[in-house]
Amino acid sequence: MSDYIVRVTDKDHQVRLYVAITKDLVERARSLHKTSPVATAALGRTLTAGAIMGSMMKGDKDLLTLQFKGDGPLGGVLVTANSDAIVKGYVNRPDMDLPLKPNGKLDVSGALGTGFLNVIKDIGMKEPYNGQIDLVSGEIAEDLTYYFASSEQTPSVVALGVLVDKDYTVRQSGGFILQLMPGAKDEVIDTIEANIKKLPSVTAMLEEGFDGEGIANKVLEGLSLMYHEKIYPRFECDCSKERVEKALITVGREEIKDMIQEGKPIVMSCQFCNTEYTFDLGDLRDILDRMNIV
Repeated sequence: MSDYIVRVTDKDHQVRLYVAITKDLVERARSLHKTSPVATAALGRTLTAGAIMGSMMKGDKDLLTLQFKGDGPLGGVLVTANSDAIVKGYVNRPDMDLPLKPNGKLDVSGALGTGFLNVIKDIGMKEPYNGQIDLVSGEIAEDLTYYFASSEQTPSVVALGVLVDKDYTVRQSGGFILQLMPGAKDEVIDTIEANIKKLPSVTAMLEEGFDGEGIANKVLEGLSLMYHEKIYPRFECDCSKERVEKALITVGREEIKDMIQEGKPIVMSCQFCNTEYTFDLGDLRDILDRMNIV
């Protein structure tokens, strides 16, 4: 099953639901960052949410950033997404690991700890929108549910899941975001609440062979559904040597002079995809010359 996001509404447009299958993109992130199982789960959940929330945006140049920061050993997670659901992201400490929780689940909340979530939306206004909340659980999905309710005043249900196999590869990954539209009738709300209470986990449904439409039918059982467009999310980094050079320039003239004095090329990596860029002595001298002109 290749990755996709399906958008679903009821026939009266009282509720909208985005269901994402993200196994391939999360496995690509895992292989790039060499993440431990718990780091894979944290990053995968955030990438899945980012892909869905990105697909909710309208403009071609709109950009979403999800930043989880905590005092746990993972440090934080950062993911960006555009309206085509193209995502990239990283965790601060990809190799850290923790024992499983007593219920056998990966301890994402323990890895992240106490902290906050920043949601930044750059949609072409003078200043990007920035919504910040304190983490309510550190499990990613619950924190985003609270974000939608408190910062966007949109009653929502967010469910995310990543199942890591014995060889540390991604076995299953996906999730959904369900939102009530203004004026949703009580009977529709009651139906959805009853469905959510008895709903298996996302990874359990994926393990049973449910696709995106099957999960949507389970979540919105009892409602007449309309299936809309599919979007195909993927992990893709747009880094370049020019972009990494901008980061190098921020260290300052004196630091670059010292690098030249040492007589060795330097290698810098992109945080999002670990691609390495080499700057030889000629590159460093060119950069210094340009800095002296400015």
